Amino acid sequence: MNSIRQVPSRVKSRRTESVLGAEREHFEKQQLSSISKAINSTETPLKEKHARRIILGTHREKGAYTFWSYAVGLPLPSSAILSWKFCHVLHKILRDGHRNTLQDCMRHYSDIAETGLLWTNTRDRHGYALLVSLHAKLLCTKIEFHTKHSEIPASLEVTDELLERTAGTDINNVFQLTVEVFDYMDAELRLAEAVLHQLNMSIAISTLTSGQCKLAPLIQVIQDCSHLYHYTVKLLFKLHACLPADTLQGHRERFHDQFHSLKTFLNKARDMLYFKRLIQIPRLPDSPPNFLRASALAEHVKPMVVIPDEEELEEQEEDEPEPLIDVSEALPVAASQPLQSDIFDQAFGPPKDGFDDRDLQIERLKREIELLQAELEKIKGEAQRYITQLKAQINSLEGELEEQRMQKQRTLVENEQLRMELEATHRRNTEHESMQTNFVETEKRAQATELRYNKLKEKHAELVANHAELLRKSADTVKMLSATQQTQEEIERTKQQLAFEVDRVKQESDMKFDEQKFEMDKLKRELEAKAAEIQKVRSSLQTSEMTGVHMNSSMAALQAEKDRLTQSISKKDAELSSLKKESQLKESSLQQERDRTIRELEELQGKLKEKLSREEQLQQKLLDEQFTLLQATVTEAENIIQDAVAKLDDPIHISCSSSPDYLISRAEATLGSVEKVQAGHSEYVKSMKDAGGLVRALTMFSHLAADTIINGSATAHMAPTDHADRLTEQCKSCATQSLQYLKSLKSKASLRGADPTAIQAAVQKILRIGKDLRPKGLDVGKDELGDMVDKEMAATSAAIEEAVRRIDEMMSQTRKDATGVQLEVNERILNSCTDLMQAIRLLVLASTDLQKEIVEGGRGAASVREFYARNSRWTEGLISASKAVGWGATQMVDSADKVVLHTGKYEELIVCSHEIAASTAQLVAASKVKADRGSKRLGNLQQASRHVNEMAAKVVASTKTGQDQVEDKDTMDFSGLSLIKLKKEEMESQVKVLELETMLENERLRLGELRKKHYEIAGVPLEQLSEDNGLKASPASPKPSSKPGLMKKPVLAQKPNIPPKTMLR
Repeated sequence: MNSIRQVPSRVKSRRTESVLGAEREHFEKQQLSSISKAINSTETPLKEKHARRIILGTHREKGAYTFWSYAVGLPLPSSAILSWKFCHVLHKILRDGHRNTLQDCMRHYSDIAETGLLWTNTRDRHGYALLVSLHAKLLCTKIEFHTKHSEIPASLEVTDELLERTAGTDINNVFQLTVEVFDYMDAELRLAEAVLHQLNMSIAISTLTSGQCKLAPLIQVIQDCSHLYHYTVKLLFKLHACLPADTLQGHRERFHDQFHSLKTFLNKARDMLYFKRLIQIPRLPDSPPNFLRASALAEHVKPMVVIPDEEELEEQEEDEPEPLIDVSEALPVAASQPLQSDIFDQAFGPPKDGFDDRDLQIERLKREIELLQAELEKIKGEAQRYITQLKAQINSLEGELEEQRMQKQRTLVENEQLRMELEATHRRNTEHESMQTNFVETEKRAQATELRYNKLKEKHAELVANHAELLRKSADTVKMLSATQQTQEEIERTKQQLAFEVDRVKQESDMKFDEQKFEMDKLKRELEAKAAEIQKVRSSLQTSEMTGVHMNSSMAALQAEKDRLTQSISKKDAELSSLKKESQLKESSLQQERDRTIRELEELQGKLKEKLSREEQLQQKLLDEQFTLLQATVTEAENIIQDAVAKLDDPIHISCSSSPDYLISRAEATLGSVEKVQAGHSEYVKSMKDAGGLVRALTMFSHLAADTIINGSATAHMAPTDHADRLTEQCKSCATQSLQYLKSLKSKASLRGADPTAIQAAVQKILRIGKDLRPKGLDVGKDELGDMVDKEMAATSAAIEEAVRRIDEMMSQTRKDATGVQLEVNERILNSCTDLMQAIRLLVLASTDLQKEIVEGGRGAASVREFYARNSRWTEGLISASKAVGWGATQMVDSADKVVLHTGKYEELIVCSHEIAASTAQLVAASKVKADRGSKRLGNLQQASRHVNEMAAKVVASTKTGQDQVEDKDTMDFSGLSLIKLKKEEMESQVKVLELETMLENERLRLGELRKKHYEIAGVPLEQLSEDNGLKASPASPKPSSKPGLMKKPVLAQKPNIPPKTMLR
């Protein structure tokens, strides 16, 4: 019994489970359908009905579990548009979905971040990759912020009191919350700026589906930004009430940047047609709030975003119309009539066997009621038929209205296309007119060029003589080019005028569009009036239901109403047919206008192509004339160089001669002209339009190259045989390379590859040979020798003074840094160097005095410059000796500095001392050549020279002594070696001695060669110098001493004889 009683409850539970399962399956199918329709790879905006179903699904299941179960399977890496729509749907779910969707999204935080990171490093042709990356970062920031501050919902719609409680009283928390709101706002603004940067701000972009696909997510961005701006203002005023203004300077600057960015974004969005029907965008104040003034908070107005009521995008299925008369209620009434009559008869009627005429009345009334019921059924059927016809007519009208809307959309797109085609047509017209103007100018230039070409043909033989005329014509060409530029400026002004006309035509098309829109609105209002009339018909039919009792009187009213409705329907049909005819007429007129525009466009394109072909022909003709001019110049340049080459073998030219200096000047000028030819060639190759620069450079180059070749041959006549042969060969090589380069300029095929580098190399070789042929010692003019002597003596004195000053500085520095033995050695070396510098300074003064005596005694009536010029060899020797003394003093100071700082060698200081001694001896010898034997100043000079030698020896001695003191010598201990090892060490030491002797011998040979080369470069020896100046060496003059110590070959190193040391135990 218990089991039998429990059966109904079990059946009921199973039925409930099955119903719930069916509902769940239906819900999941509906969610899957909405998600697949909302998130796809089609570049169209998200439909609100799909997003609304997804959001309602989150409220139904109190979370986003179903959404994420399907979203994780979406192929987001395959399409940027798919990822973009996914981010848009997720943003809407976070804002408008159930509050538990935030936790579900937080579980998939890594998937969102990976999607953004994937598209960060990827680029697509539609530009969605960057937008997806920024949108994913925004969603991650949004999820993190609302997870951390759970009191603030993802829709950001909280009261000021809740915001105050969230911020708290701790100023650190307020500061941190402000920074997080700033980061939140930055993520929103970066996405908005990236979208607007990719889109054109024209009306066409915001009305096309591709533009709307990118603009759709900005609605949520606008909603978020309005709240975030309000929160930022509130939090900053609270911070300024608790913290000093200087601390919040960075916050204010960041807020000002966000304010201007947000204002710019809202202004741009407000001007777009797409947003005008979807959202009411707030306006921000002209200037940001002044947070330094607390009363400014009262002036702040929270920006409000208003979303208007959206139109239903899907048609709802209409319910079945209720019948005008309920038949089920009529039958019980008819059935109750006999019962009521029986009750009446029982109470008040006559006996059963009696007869009453009321029975006849009752029967008659029953028949009338039956007739009325039949008539009523007939009326109900006709009313139902009329209602069905009216519903069908309403559906057809709505379909026609939808077709009109689609036609309107197509008309808008066609208008936009026609506007773009009209703009292209106007641009082509402008280009056509500019080309026509250029054509006229080109014809003028062609005529002028043809005249110049005829003159060139007539005067081809006199091209060199008429070079100036060619230059003048090139200048005329430049003027014509400037005139062409002015013409182009006039064309630009014409383009601006045509653009103004295009704008006017665009305004006219916009006016036509407004008229069409007004007509569409009128049709809409008429349809609404029809719907109202239909509603009135329905109400009248309902009233006819209520007046069933007065059926006789209402029949006529129904018939009249039927006639009136029939007439109204016929009128509306006539109006609809007339509207269709008007729409067809307008469409045909638009099609005709479009065809006419296309024909005009084709005609203009044909004319434009014709003008372009003519322009190309004229341009080609001008290029050919420029190339012909270049050919004439190249031919004349070849004639000039060939004439110069012919003079090389001309017997008359053998008697001609030239100096190396003039040859050098010509070669340098030729190198400059080659560079100009190279520059002109590169400029001509770029455009092949203007050959003026190359023509001028070739003309100058041909003359200078021929001059260089002729003067090189003339210089070779006076040069030694070796130099003459080389110079003549290089001149011929220069001529050959020049002719080869000019030959390559004659052909268009080899014109671009022509290179004058070989000419430069040949001219440079001629220049080097010319410099080699210049006489030694003539680098300075003879008129300048006198001044050079004084300058060099003054420079030597200055160098010695500088050396003394540097030695004093080194002395002071070493006293600070060094101590002990090192200080003693440094002081001894620096003191000896100071003494040597003082002795050299006395020597230079004595030499200067003796030189003045020689000049005064030997110049006679001539001037000092004339005396030096007459005795140029002696003067050059004196200058060389003075330079050597100054250089030696500088080198000695540098060597002493290195020795004191432990970065140099003591041997360098010794060599510098010997070099100074040799330089002073050279200065004394140069001064003694022309001095009087009994001169007192000569004795002073000799005494100063001996003092210099003594000081140099002192420097050498102090250097060697210091070296012995400073350097540690290892003691030689051979007590632990056996006889064999000693013999082996002895052999190794002998090998090392022989190696060092070989190296010493090689260095001595190298030193001898260096000195020999130095003598060659410095000039003739001293004995020849005395003979050239008319003086013989004095018999009493001492003979040159033997070779200095540095040139003597030392004795061979012997085996060291070192006594054995006793071992200390």
